[in-house]
Formats: sequence, structure tokens, C-alpha cells
Amino acid sequence: MDNLTNNQQDITASIISRYLAVEDVTYGDAKTHFIARFRGRLYDQDSAAAYDRLSAELKSHGLTPLFRWEGDRHVILLIPNMVRPRLTNPWWNIILFIATLFSVMLTGAMLSMDSSAQGYTIDSLEDIFAMAMNGLPFAASLLIILGAHEFGHYLAGRWHKVRVTLPYFIPFPMSLLGTLGAFINIQEPPKNRRVMFDISVAGPIAGLVFAIPILIFGLTQSQLDQIPQTVSQGLSFTIEGNSILYLLAKKLVFNQWLPIPVDFGGLPPLIYWLKYFFTGQPLPLGGIDVMISPIVWAGWAGLLVTCLNLIPAGQLDGGHILATLVGNQRMQRLLPIIILCLGVLGLVWSGWWLWAFLLLMFGRIQAETLDEITPLDSRRRWMGMAVFIIFVLVFSPVPLITFGG
Repeated sequence: MDNLTNNQQDITASIISRYLAVEDVTYGDAKTHFIARFRGRLYDQDSAAAYDRLSAELKSHGLTPLFRWEGDRHVILLIPNMVRPRLTNPWWNIILFIATLFSVMLTGAMLSMDSSAQGYTIDSLEDIFAMAMNGLPFAASLLIILGAHEFGHYLAGRWHKVRVTLPYFIPFPMSLLGTLGAFINIQEPPKNRRVMFDISVAGPIAGLVFAIPILIFGLTQSQLDQIPQTVSQGLSFTIEGNSILYLLAKKLVFNQWLPIPVDFGGLPPLIYWLKYFFTGQPLPLGGIDVMISPIVWAGWAGLLVTCLNLIPAGQLDGGHILATLVGNQRMQRLLPIIILCLGVLGLVWSGWWLWAFLLLMFGRIQAETLDEITPLDSRRRWMGMAVFIIFVLVFSPVPLITFGG
């Protein structure tokens, strides 16, 4: 990293002193990640406005400021101007989307075949087309939800003039959903926590806005029936888990708390439901539940995707949101607690152990903004708390239960 000349040091010190009551200065060398470090206290209580003015003033000198905390002192680090990344080739986004569309349509066709208890005889191109069209309602429903989630991030990033890529969809044929979801790449650090918060929260909210009506519409097209009491040799079936929001949606459409058990096993109904919600036990075999259509499956998957993205750790949306609320240092102290909670949840659904392992390996990687001093405003803090209430509503301790196999 280039060192400043004596003249440049005088100029930058003069500029910084207009914004910061400087207590000490350290100039960088080959071992540091900054050109200069100024410590003290900002004069302006509006640190966001101060950052904008200072950034504009230093740009012509080829420098970018970073605002940081060091104990109770403000720190301004100077680094070389960052080169804005080039726009990515959108053809990759289009190709991956088309591949994911076909993959999800195949899964939808298989789900439609299961729900109709009819098989397909494939003897011609017309049969293949008919099979694909049967998978289209599921594919359209799921990709609308996933697309809304990712374009929520994308549009929020563009609104704040942060360079972000278009969504990359990930095909995963012959799986439960036909896809591993989608993601965007934020190609440069957001300006401050407020920008990071807006980009992070926009995805889950946008996805949920589409997932809830799709789920309710699908439920209105579904029927109640008895869950099989036994599973034939060599066969298997999967029952979807119940989040609070999913339970409420079924209550809204069918005016019943589902699934209805064969009996409560001598337990008070409230205790029975709490036990079933948190452990998936006692198993609802023989009870009454919704025989979900492919559209319900897509809406339910939208709730699950929102839940997983809002886990408050690492590079997940929930991790970014929590970090903007409490700061990266407090976030790091909370990480072991979150991993421990997921480890305990793994006792009732083993999939949580995979998430605990991933967070153990990568959860300490935190995105930083250019300005870490500026806090969230009260409106965003209230919205952040509302988002974690949404997380509780869409959280399912046992997302899937498979019988037989």
C-alpha cells in the first residue's frame, strides 16, 4: 500500500481535522491495511452526513475513508479509492434461470403426479410437453417467491447505488424443490449500516409478500384427508413441518387446527400442540391434515426459505440484520449461542446440525460497511425487531418428517 508524501500527509491531516478532533495519527506501511489512521472524536453528531462530505472531499485525492470504532473513540482509516467492479455478464443469469426453471418444472411434474395419483405415459413430444405443463404451476409459484426475494435485495441495492449482480438461480434436479435457491452478489461494501439493513431486509420481506398469498391460494385448492397410519414396505412419504404462520394459514382456510390427531394421548390439547410443534412428536399418523397441492408446497417452501435466511448469524440475511442492530463485535459474541441452539434443535431434526456446522466454519465471516460508526435510526430498529418476530412466525423446529423409505 502506497505511503503518503509529506505534502500529502499535511493535506489529508488538514482535511481530517475539519471533521475529527484528532488525538493521534498513525501512517501505514507495507504491513498495514491502511494508508493513515486518525483517532479521536467526530465533531458532527450526524456521522452519516460527515462521512458523505469527507468521502467526496477525499475522492479527488485518490482516498476512501473508513469510519470505525476503537473502544469509545472514533477512527478514520484512509485507504486507496476502490475501483468499482464491472457489470457482470447477464447471460449467465439467464442460462441459470432457464436451467432452474426446467429443473423445478420436473419436480413440479413429479409432485403433480403424486397428488393426482396418476402416472404419465411418455410416448411422444406431446406427452413430454403435457408433463412439463403439469409442473408449471409449482415452478411458477416457487420461482416467483425466490425471484421476489432476490430482486428485493437487488432493487434495494440499486436504490442505494450499491453495485449488485442480478440473481443467480441454482438448479438441483430430482430434489424436493428442484433448486437450491438463488443469490445475488454485493460487489462493493455498502456505505453504512442503514444501507446494509435496507438491502438485507428487502429480500425476506419481498419473498414473504408473495409466499403468503400463494400459500393461501394453494390451500383453498387443497383437500383434507387422513394421513396413512402405516407405510407399505419400500414406500415413503414426507409430511411438511408446521410453523406458526403455516398453522394460522391452515386455520384461516379450513377453520381447524391441523393436523387433527387421532387422539391427544391423554395430554391437554395445548401441551399436545406445543410438544408436536417443537418435536414433531407424537407423530400425526392416522390424523387429518391437508393433502397439499404443488402450489401449497411452493408457498410452504417460501416460508421455509424465509426462515433459513433469517437465521441471525453469518452471511445470512438475519446475520446482516442483527449485525446492523447490535454491531459486529456483539454479533460475534452471540454466534456460539446461536450455534448451540441449532445443535440442540438437531436432536429433533438432524438438518439443523448441518446449519450449525456451516456457521461454525463460516459464521465469523462478517460483511463490513464503509461507515461502521453511523447507527440505525429508530424506524429501522423497529423494523428490525419486526423482522425477528416474522422469523419466529415462520420458524419450524421440524421442517420435514419422512416416513418409510
